[in-house]
Amino acid sequence: MDRASYFSPQAGRRIEVPREIRARFGIGDIVRHRLFDFRGVVFDIDPVFANSEEWYEAIPADVRPNREQPFYHLLAENEESSYVAYVSQQNLMADGESGPVDHPSLNQLFEDFANGRYRLRRGLTH
Repeated sequence: MDRASYFSPQAGRRIEVPREIRARFGIGDIVRHRLFDFRGVVFDIDPVFANSEEWYEAIPADVRPNREQPFYHLLAENEESSYVAYVSQQNLMADGESGPVDHPSLNQLFEDFANGRYRLRRGLTH
């Protein structure tokens, strides 16, 4: 079988995924959105789209990303606010050279910033 599945609480359903997916970014990496002016720190990765159908359908069809790619959960920031974002791999680029991110939840998940990335707190690794 070339696919596996898991239950996504966020989507409220089972998600079918290829057995092998390559994520370009890892937990703790700093990324920037290619189209919109925000950056963030990766704190979780879904191997394929695993959010609600309503969320997916709300994206305009002409910029709606393919579901069959990694999607990243980010502690995100722009000039006005901090928030959590869910972004497809095709819409992200590395941004560790621009320095740390200033998100109020960073200390809950990460210990420190070094070499352009954050290190996950020891108690949160598995």
